[in-house]
Amino acid sequence: MKNIVLFGPPGAGKGTQAEVLKDKYDLVHISTGDVFRYNIKNATDLGKLAQSFMDKGDLVPDEVTIDMLKAEVDKNTDANGFIFDGFPRTESQAKALDTFLAEKNENINGMVALEVPENLLVERLLKRGETSGRADDQDESKIRNRFNEYQTKTAILQDYYAAQNKYFGVNGVGSIEEITGRLCQVFDKL
Repeated sequence: MKNIVLFGPPGAGKGTQAEVLKDKYDLVHISTGDVFRYNIKNATDLGKLAQSFMDKGDLVPDEVTIDMLKAEVDKNTDANGFIFDGFPRTESQAKALDTFLAEKNENINGMVALEVPENLLVERLLKRGETSGRADDQDESKIRNRFNEYQTKTAILQDYYAAQNKYFGVNGVGSIEEITGRLCQVFDKL
């Protein structure tokens, strides 16, 4: 199996690239955001639990997020591997993912991070905000705050995976095809 953590700041193109890569490598794309929305919309037990924290303005605890991801992995027992998009976000989540995969005699092959300069990301997100309707893509101060949060958390995860020789930074500037080509060079080695 090939299990990849696809990482990058907001607007780096993770969702776009994950769609291409999942087809090319026959992997299952698990987007944390999609998993959350599905569980909440369908009022699953985990969705109700997550919503109860969100309604109070609290972050959803790692255990709930991890349980949702485990359920997604378990739904796809015949998969050739997974692209984890938006997860893990903390070192404790990364360790929990490692433990869960180890129970299945699997592991993370690599963390592949799209690297894009912040000013270009702000431009991309403001442009996306014009058509997406997402309020968090229409306010530059909110966008920059998301980057600060990403930088704080990513540095830790970059170090975590680099210590295992599993961190791969990829230039995320260029056409979709150029970026896909760079990602494939890394994926082919994992």
